[in-house]
Amino acid sequence: MDSADVLNIFPELFEVNLNEDLQAEGLFLKIKKIINFDEGYIYFLNPNSAQLKYAFNKQDDLEIEQVVPFSASSKKVLFSEKNLILKKNDKLCKEFNLTNSNSYILTKIHIKSTILGFLILGKKEFSYYSEKHLSILKPCASIVSYLIKDMELSNVFKMQLKALKDGLIEKNEAYKTIKEQNEKILEADKVKNEFLANVSHELRTPLNSILGFSEILATGLYGAVNDKQKEYISDIRTSGIHLLSMINEILDLSKIEAKAVKLVRSQFNIDRAVTEALNILEPLYDKKHITVNKIIEKDFEVFADYQKIQQILYNLINNAIKFTPENGQIDVTCQKNKKNFVMTVHDNGIGIDKKYHGKIFAKFVQLDSAYTKKESSTGLGLTITKELTELHGGKISIISEVNNGSTFIVEIPNVSPLKK
Repeated sequence: MDSADVLNIFPELFEVNLNEDLQAEGLFLKIKKIINFDEGYIYFLNPNSAQLKYAFNKQDDLEIEQVVPFSASSKKVLFSEKNLILKKNDKLCKEFNLTNSNSYILTKIHIKSTILGFLILGKKEFSYYSEKHLSILKPCASIVSYLIKDMELSNVFKMQLKALKDGLIEKNEAYKTIKEQNEKILEADKVKNEFLANVSHELRTPLNSILGFSEILATGLYGAVNDKQKEYISDIRTSGIHLLSMINEILDLSKIEAKAVKLVRSQFNIDRAVTEALNILEPLYDKKHITVNKIIEKDFEVFADYQKIQQILYNLINNAIKFTPENGQIDVTCQKNKKNFVMTVHDNGIGIDKKYHGKIFAKFVQLDSAYTKKESSTGLGLTITKELTELHGGKISIISEVNNGSTFIVEIPNVSPLKK
């Protein structure tokens, strides 16, 4: 074939219909009009190997998707700038397991400078291919490279279209199933919240009685108690406070998830809320000999939900007690500026790694440490604190490092009684 014939054949390559079932066979037949061959292979490049993707009149022991590993020396030859003329006994032919033909020609399939794979043609005659064939194959390979790229994209689109069609067929059934499942989940969640609320409420009444009677016994009002009895009474109160705290957390979370929590604002002094929270928790920090400092330079009034502000303080102080070692220190600071009133609880306890700062406000999160294994907790306290803070339009943040204690900062906007 002379150069004029070659130029006439090249445009035909662009007319290959890659959407036909024959796929690459049409491409090989067009190439065959330019360069004669008995067998043809297109390999795609992997990091350290090549994978057979398309073949024409292939030998029996080669399978589509078969992977061919490369030796280091073969890599150097394959990635050289030259196209290659090979004999049956050449190392590359052995690695590609090509045995049917006696003469082979290899060219790279590439888009710009990126090598995608290799086109290998074989002829049974000895020494069939020459430099003239290389010069013809080089421009042919450039066209083939783009056609193969389009063919692969077409296959991807076909798979995506099939998946889309299958999805559309199943969509209505899927939507129906999802809807039914969502209704069941919502119903189950409602039942769960109602159950938790009822159980928590029923548990709080007898527990409050236990705490009240233990406090009366501790006073000695109905008879003197010895030191050992005082110790046991103190343990009852401490355990009762822990249990009441956990019950309250479960009840509060149920209300929050049911969107049943509403703000009931009133005007009150911040010192009162702090003092009452500390009074409730006194048995807990006394038992660990923790010093608690209330730092309020000048008492001030706020217009907020008193019960929820007290609960925020209770949760943060209780949390600090849990993770502060014996003889530690906790500082509770309150101050007011033009925009917010700020409540800060600082401890010199175990601290929290920065990688957990974004997780500790999530439900049921309990950090793994020697102290957390000693303390009973639902993992809900900080979640509820965050929810109650945000209910007031405020925000909560943390400053903490491992072994350097923790500081929780609650900022709540100042609200006038006239602007609820």
